[in-house]
Amino acid sequence: MSAPDYTLYLVTDDPKAYSSSIFDGVEAAIHGGATMVQYRASGGSGRYQYETALRLKERLSQLGIPLIVNDRLDLALAVDADGLHVGQNDLPVQVARRLLGKQRILGLSITDPRQLESVDYSIVDYLGAGPVFATATKTDAAPAMGLDTLSKITRQSKVPVVAIGGINLSNAKSVFDAGVHGLAVVSALSRSQDPQTTARRFRLATSS
Repeated sequence: MSAPDYTLYLVTDDPKAYSSSIFDGVEAAIHGGATMVQYRASGGSGRYQYETALRLKERLSQLGIPLIVNDRLDLALAVDADGLHVGQNDLPVQVARRLLGKQRILGLSITDPRQLESVDYSIVDYLGAGPVFATATKTDAAPAMGLDTLSKITRQSKVPVVAIGGINLSNAKSVFDAGVHGLAVVSALSRSQDPQTTARRFRLATSS
């Protein structure tokens, strides 16, 4: 697999947030420039989440876009996802890497610069740093870290950093200028009436 492109990292929202369907919303954002998709399973049965992830994987494979599964190693393996993202209180990255194998992408959430001291950079492919700003899409999110703390993390990290939390078109450029490799976006894309155009505008913010 070629090196991941983290530039516009779409994280899925509650399926009810999309004006059409989660699948159409994700695909529209990809056509606008989203480079990676994380499936954050929310609501529904285990079977529903499996079928949703599997359908996303099938669509994304056709488009050449990696699918990352949030938290759920079992789900990532079940649908042959391209990777897994875990938090500080989830499955240890050493265990996740052993079960995922060497070829899949493994991301780890960072909410405080002090957590960098325990990161094994030989295991983790990227860090998800945040929330940068206050966010309502994750009810158990840590306090917002702000741009100064984000910049500190990007300077110290030995792997790419993706920023997440409260990122929208009005602050996207300032977040990207903090030195991150990508913007992880949830509601600004899921709740957009035109995800393709919104994604395109995010890409412009990362290139200017």
